[in-house]
Amino acid sequence: MHKCIYHFIVPFINLFLIFTVLSANATVKLPQLVGDHMVLQRDMNIKFWGWASPGEKVRFRFNGKIENTVTGKDSQWLVTFPPMKAGGPFKMSIQGDNEIVINDILIGDVWFCSGQSNMVLPMERLKEKYPNEIANDNFQEIRNFFVPTRMDVTRVHDDLPPGEWKPAVGEGLLQMGGLTYFFAKQIYQKYHIPIGIINSSVGGYPIQSWMSDGALKGFPKMENLFKNYSDIKYMKNLSRIRETKEYNNSHPVTVLDKGNTGPVKWIDSSYVPENWHTFRLPGYWEDEGVKGLHGIIYFRKEIDVPISMTGMPAKLFLGRIVDADSTFVNGKFVGNITYQYPPRRYNVPSGLLKPGKNMIIVKLANTGGKGGFVPDKNYSLDANGQQIDLRGDWTYQIARIIHPEVDSTETDEWVLKNSITGYYNTMVAPAIQYAIKGFLWNQGESNCSNPDNYGKYLTALINDWRSKWNEGEIPFLYAQLPNFMEVEYSPSESNWAQMRQFQLETLALTNTGMAVTIDAGEWNDIHPLNKKDVGERLALWAEQMVYGSNDPDYTGPIYQSYKMEGNKVILRFTHVGNGLMVKGSGDLYYFSIAGADKKYVWAKAKIDGNKIIVWSDEIPKPISVRYAWADNPEGANLYNKKGLPASPFETDNK
Repeated sequence: MHKCIYHFIVPFINLFLIFTVLSANATVKLPQLVGDHMVLQRDMNIKFWGWASPGEKVRFRFNGKIENTVTGKDSQWLVTFPPMKAGGPFKMSIQGDNEIVINDILIGDVWFCSGQSNMVLPMERLKEKYPNEIANDNFQEIRNFFVPTRMDVTRVHDDLPPGEWKPAVGEGLLQMGGLTYFFAKQIYQKYHIPIGIINSSVGGYPIQSWMSDGALKGFPKMENLFKNYSDIKYMKNLSRIRETKEYNNSHPVTVLDKGNTGPVKWIDSSYVPENWHTFRLPGYWEDEGVKGLHGIIYFRKEIDVPISMTGMPAKLFLGRIVDADSTFVNGKFVGNITYQYPPRRYNVPSGLLKPGKNMIIVKLANTGGKGGFVPDKNYSLDANGQQIDLRGDWTYQIARIIHPEVDSTETDEWVLKNSITGYYNTMVAPAIQYAIKGFLWNQGESNCSNPDNYGKYLTALINDWRSKWNEGEIPFLYAQLPNFMEVEYSPSESNWAQMRQFQLETLALTNTGMAVTIDAGEWNDIHPLNKKDVGERLALWAEQMVYGSNDPDYTGPIYQSYKMEGNKVILRFTHVGNGLMVKGSGDLYYFSIAGADKKYVWAKAKIDGNKIIVWSDEIPKPISVRYAWADNPEGANLYNKKGLPASPFETDNK
């Protein structure tokens, strides 16, 4: 560039950049939660906040009222509207140096919902479970704001990641969390008040990820971990470890294997298999005599397809697969999922199936634990109202063997170190000025490997969130852990049961409520599909706390106290409603009893009015009783007469 031209252009560019920056700063900016279709909390002061140039005047017109404010030196502004009744839709205009118009605003009740993947699980994943709701429900006044995932352990953010409010209609319904949808639907249908759901949840992380640094005080280990985040060297090393582990975990799925390196790929229709082994699907290969195998394995099944199922789209259901898969029909790729939890539901395009012989091939990658096809799931090919059962004999061949290097304990510890306060900073703190009615919480699975202190963590989180929102002791409703994993047929210890005990004890806090879900889980799926019962049971608590319901049966029986009479233990309960009952036929089941040695044996139990009498001839001097104390207490049958299950408990939990 010629020197004279350079000296002319550079000052001009600098002036242009300065003007652009000043203009950008002069633009009123709103937080992510304030936008079209939002729901605002009724009967409470309504705050709006945002950013503009220092000293810039901002005027709000909303629902017949006008409020003015002036932006502070920190470029932030705040206005407060007086409480308003439920209603809408309304329009709002915000006038600064620019103007913003927000449409379709409702005033109703807003619930802040958080936790793990069972709070995330969308209605789209449940469409086979609830086809009538997917096809017919249309609730414009139920709105959902799903907070995108973002983590930062180093600082509190000013705003949420970009998102938007969506009515629970069509695609908006499919994207809404199943638990929160059924919670909102039950309340809306009974009280006809607009319901807003802010769903701020992420799968696979412990409760400490959702706690502020202040809430961690009193937990020395957590405080020490938090201090490390100000250490630049420590954070760089943590980032390096994370990148290495992510590479190691994903690498086996993508590396070359025997199945795609030979002259004919194993997925090709022309491939002729030799020396393949038989596999009975569904199941895990470790249960079929193959121990310690981790790697890439191909599975094949030839099926006969009638002409009536061809010439149209089909649906391939392959249950759940541990861990990752790529699936092919007649050599053509139809879908893949890279981790074990989602159901495999693949679309087979029209024209791919042919009359007669067809080949399904699943390329499965397993990096740890028992690999295979999860039992008791749907394995079928569906088309034209017909179904082909895919269970039975398949064949398989090993394409590559890998050796896992990271055990689950190390992984859990790394996740904790990498996430403590991280989601609070980014997905909770930026929302605390948005008025709400209460909280929903569904979390705990990621703390089951080390349940110690969970009750204290949950109490600290509840108290801290209530303090941050500064609305008093607003309702905090949560789901107890469901039944999961294999059934134990003898009394045993259980981290999941211990977690449920901590969750039960948290009811001692004012305005807390707990949905018991030990009959709503699945032994083979940490993401059970029954979100309707869970959401509706949480809604029963909300109805009693918030909406004036007088129904005494808003939860199942809750253990209260006990006394000894000889070799018998007399148990008393709260929330018995219209009385205790045994669900189904037979005797009460899943009570165990122990003496001073704390060795539990199965006990006899019977209902006596609103009490339970428990005993065993093997224990002459009992000191402790447990109910439904197991990972999966299948058959636990103490309910109230509304059909709500009793919470698991231990009388002596020192």
